[in-house]
Parts: sequence; C-alpha cells; structure tokens
Amino acid sequence: MSRGWRIGGALAAVLLALGLAGAVPGAAGAKKPRAGTLTTATAPSPALGGTIDYIVYLPYGYAGDTGTRYPVLYLLHGRGDTMQAWTRVKADLDRMIADGEVPPVIAVLPDAPWSSRGNWYVDSRYTGADDPGRPVETALTRDLVAHVDATYRTAAHRGARLVGGYSMGGAGALRYALAHSDLFANALVLSPAVYRPLPPADSSAREYGAFGDGEQRFSDEVYERLNYPALLPGLDPESPVRMYIAVGDDEWANPDPADAAHDLDYEAATLYNTVRRADGVAAEFRVLDGGHDWDVWRPAFVDGLKHLAGTLSVTPPAGLPGPLHGTPGTDWAGGVAAHPDGTTTLAYAASGAVSGQPYAGGLDAVVSHLDGTGAARWTTQFGTPANDRLYGVVPLADGGVIAAGYTRGDLDGRHPDSPADDAFVTRLTATGERAWLTQTGDPAKADRFYAVAPAPDGGAYLAGYTSGSFAGAATAGDKDAVLVRVAPDGRIAWSRQLGGPGEDKAYAVAADAKGVYVAGTTSAGLPGTTPLGGADGWLARYASDGTPGWVNAVGGAGDDLLGGVAVAADGTVVATGSTGGEATAGGTDVLTVAYTPAGRQRWRTVTGGTGADAGADVVPLPGGGVAVVGFTGSRLGLPVGGADVLTLRLDARGRQLGVAQYGTARDDAADAFGEENVYATLAADGRLLVSGLTAGTPVGGGARGNGDVFLAAVDPAKGTP
Repeated sequence: MSRGWRIGGALAAVLLALGLAGAVPGAAGAKKPRAGTLTTATAPSPALGGTIDYIVYLPYGYAGDTGTRYPVLYLLHGRGDTMQAWTRVKADLDRMIADGEVPPVIAVLPDAPWSSRGNWYVDSRYTGADDPGRPVETALTRDLVAHVDATYRTAAHRGARLVGGYSMGGAGALRYALAHSDLFANALVLSPAVYRPLPPADSSAREYGAFGDGEQRFSDEVYERLNYPALLPGLDPESPVRMYIAVGDDEWANPDPADAAHDLDYEAATLYNTVRRADGVAAEFRVLDGGHDWDVWRPAFVDGLKHLAGTLSVTPPAGLPGPLHGTPGTDWAGGVAAHPDGTTTLAYAASGAVSGQPYAGGLDAVVSHLDGTGAARWTTQFGTPANDRLYGVVPLADGGVIAAGYTRGDLDGRHPDSPADDAFVTRLTATGERAWLTQTGDPAKADRFYAVAPAPDGGAYLAGYTSGSFAGAATAGDKDAVLVRVAPDGRIAWSRQLGGPGEDKAYAVAADAKGVYVAGTTSAGLPGTTPLGGADGWLARYASDGTPGWVNAVGGAGDDLLGGVAVAADGTVVATGSTGGEATAGGTDVLTVAYTPAGRQRWRTVTGGTGADAGADVVPLPGGGVAVVGFTGSRLGLPVGGADVLTLRLDARGRQLGVAQYGTARDDAADAFGEENVYATLAADGRLLVSGLTAGTPVGGGARGNGDVFLAAVDPAKGTP
C-alpha cells in the first residue's frame, strides 16, 4: 500500500540507529533471553539473472548443534521498505523461543528492490523502459527457497514453512500461501494491501507496473487473475493453509465514500470472510488498536506466530494410512476385533454394495475378515431397506465374532413394519456365515445397542438404551440405559434397565470374571447418584448374573459423558469420555477415570486443549496402564487437519506417558455432529488397532467417498501409525 510505510520506515531507521529496534517492554533489569544472530547474505537467482539479498536470523545454539533442523519463516517487507524492516522482531523471536512459545526457527528477510520497491511480490509482465517488471514471485518461491534449504539446516517440507508480511508484503504472503500451498502451510497476513475486485484509483498497486501488461502499467485482467479470489478454487483441501490475518482499527480512511470498501480494515474483513469459507483454508482474524504501522504489525506478529506455531514443526504431521474401506457414499465405523492368529475383523455401516455383496438399501451392516496384509478373506453384508448400524464387534475363541447395533427394519424376518429402531446382536462364524441374529426391544419404541463385550462362555454383554420397556421393565424417563446378557446361542439370558427422570444412555460395556461395567451419560441423574450439573457421565457395576452393584456419577458442572470402558491388567476399571465443565481448557476435554471393583475412585485425569477433545475407547496395556483413543480438535500432539485421531497413554496411576494425534486434512474419528466414531483394540503383536470414520484422504490417496472407514495399526508408545 502507498500510505503509512514512510512513517514506519523512518521510525525504523531511527530505532535501528539508536539500537532500540526489537526492545522488549518489561521491568528494568529483566534477564534478557539468549540471542540469535542476524547475518546479511545473498542467494543466486536464475529467474532474475542476478541475486537476491536477504538477512537471515539463526536462533541461539544453531552454530553449536550440527544435527538439528529448523522451521523457516519467510518475512516480506512493505512497499518502499527494505529487508531491514523485519529486524525489529528479533528480540521478540529470541524471547518467544526462550519461553517455549514457539520452536526455534530460522527467519529469512528478503529484500525486494525491484519495480522501485513496489513489485507486490508477483511476476510482472510490465515492459516499460523506465523500470520494467521482474519475475519476483518465481525468484522468491523457487530460487530463494531452494537456496535456503541447501544452505541452512531447514526442515524442507510445507509444514515447516511460514510466509508472512505486512502491507504489500501481506499481499505477497497471502498470494504465496494460496498459489504455492505446496511450499507454505502457514501464513501471517498483516494489514494486507489487497483489494476486491480492483484497487481504488489512488492505490500504489496501480503505479509501479507490478500488475502491468506490456507498456500498460496496470491491467484489470492481470490484477484479477493474480488476486486471491482467483486462487481459492484451485486450493487442494488435502493440503490446507492455516492463516492468521490482522489489521489495525485506525488504518487510513479514504475520504471518498465510494472507496470506503477499499479501506484496509474493510478489505481485511472481506478477505477473512472469504477465505474462511474456502475449502482448504483455516483462518483467524484479529483487529488491533492502531494504524498502518508497527504498533499493529509487531504485536500481531507475536500473537500470530504463537497461534501458528503449533503446526510449524520440523516433523511432518502423521497421516492416516490407507487403504480406506467403504463405498462412494457415506459410511460409518462400527468396530474392530483382533484375533490371535494376527487377522482382524472390521465392522462398519455402508451406503452401497461392498465386494460384490447384495445391498439392501439405506445403510447396511458390513463385517470383513482381513488377513495380516489387510486383504479381505471374506466379507458379509446384511441389512434392510432402512438403516442398519453396527456399534461394536468382538472375537470368539473359534475365530468367529459377535457384532451388535441397531436396525430400522425387519432384520431377522420376525419384525415386519417395525415403527422404530430395534437393537440387534448377531454371531458370524469363522467363515462369515450367520450363526444367529437376535432382534429385540420395545415393539413400538426405539432401542439401540451401542456396545458389546465378550462373555466367558462365548456369549456377550450388550449395552445401549431403550425409549420404552425393554424385556418388561418400566421406563423411568425419556430413555433408559440397558444392559443385556446374551447366551452363546443368541438367547437373551437377562436384561437390566437403568434410568432416571431424564435421558439416559449406555455407550460402553466391559467385563471380567467377577463383574460387568457399564458407562454412559444421564441428563437428570440416576437413582443413587447426586447430579453434578449439566449432563453427567456415569459408571455402574453389575455382577455376572445381572445383580446391580454400584453406580457413580462422573464429571463436573458442565456436560459430561463416558463413552469407553475397560478393565485394566491390575483389575482397575478405567472409563473415558468428555467433560465440558468450567475446569476444561476449552470446548470439551478428554475425561478419564479409574475405579476399584468396589466403586472407589482411584484417579481422575483431564486432558485437552482449546478445541473439542473426547475419549472414545480404552485399551488395557501390560503393566496396568491403558491407551485412550478418541479425537481432538486441539494441539495435543502435532495437528493435521480438523478433528484428528487421538492416542493418550496413561500409566496405572493415571499419569500421562504420551499423547499424539494423526489424521487427514479433514475430520477424523468424529462425525459431522462432533461425536465420536472410532474404536480400538489390542492386536496380538502389541499394537493398537484403531478404526474410525474419516472425511479425508489417506497417505497416498484413495478416498472412496463422502466418509470412509480407516484401519490403522498404532504403536502405543508413539501414538501414531
């Protein structure tokens, strides 16, 4: 932009001359952080037929450590300024690195003298004799980046690069992030001199030939072709750009009312509200107190870099392994079971035919038995014209499995014209044939099984809810939780109904030789518990014959839920879910609790960030520890996209041993409603088998449709595939 830089540039020169540039406000005598170094250097540029001058910031310790690699910040100055302008943030970088707010980084401050320092960082086609345009964009994105990666110990991947700038440099940073998202995954866009659809008549964007064509200094067609609206449709949603946009509330106001929409504060808001709707950009927007100068750009740099630092990593984020399972339509994860011979059974709901199996309509239940390479030995698909969902599968000693869920139709041939969901459980043999299927519940009300656990005799325990009367029991409220024992031949041995005056659901069940444990959520409390506030999680114990034991409310003042439970190696009962109480870090956090078989709490831990985080399944590990698998919308590990798959490892005392996340650029392990859709179990070789829903594309490609099912083998110690 043509306005504001002169004051900023003059002030910069004064501060640099006095040695005050980069001074950190604070108490006198405060200990200064260890300082990095600034060095002037030159990069060859075949595109320019010359060189690129730049200043490089190397963090403290760079020279003494020959093995460490670093992320890189490319910081572009404004029109009329020089590469010296960005040196004023050196002290901020020193401090943020020393305080651990950002990782140690290399910063490259290129000089852009071409087109009288008004080149807008684009490849210009202007051929005017006075100051012809130059291929600045090619020089910086191709030649400079290649030189920096060859000269310094950089992490040469997009996730380890950030491009930032202010004013004209903000426009350049915006363009580079969108046009070169293969190079930059992060963008710091400060008071960007961008205009939509065209710059106002008095804008310096029209003056220097950056957007010229031949002898014409400015071309409407060139500007619109290079401007950000033209770039958004070409973004790759699987390579998202994280963007921080900031502007001052006192930016220069054009006195012409017709050009008010081109004031930079207005244009920045327009930019944000455009890119936030783009598939492939995750944007944040801040309005700071100040004008078009460093009173805005410096604090915005600090805040923006801290915001983007979570994914500015030397190590690329862990992707989701392929292949995916499912159909071109919407599919849902439905469970995973591990067998002693190293094979796996995968369960899900599919919206079409799988492996040539007959498709009944709506969602069908699919069970596939996979060998050690992931190839299907057999696939069984069954369903009705309505929706049929699976919510868990467990292995049997003979190589078969028991799976459970719900159906909206007549799945067993004995429930014609069923008006609501029915719960069902089925047994498949080791070769995939149906041994039996039991459809059950209130004939007129909705019933669902949400969890299944194996019983010692080859039968199973099932948990879910009923909206009516399950096996003759009276309904206490809107919905009641149910626990059902099914015999090896499919007969229901007994059932228990648990509920209060509100809505109660059971989402998880686990059993050992001494008892059965059920976990879920209640909206108004369960008998024998005191409501904690909002919806409460709960954990209950029953004897193996169905005799009620104890029930405990779990959570805090907000909404809480328990969605996974297991019995650890030391006999402790561990349940996980989410908490939304006032003590959380933001959104919802992972809540994990451990109880003795007698119902006494042993430990409680909450893990979370600023987004939505939830535990979904608990897998016992040797030594009494557990792995919690769920999803996170926070930076608990190294973020990838929207919601990521979460692995949390806890020891027998509930202490965190490790946390990691992995996934695609889109949501993983959670559905469109932000609810969990992920399952986990322990394989014979000690790895976690994790299966869940993904809306993205795995490593190497191969997405099937609008929601597929993944299967990942995860090292519990690393937490990633």
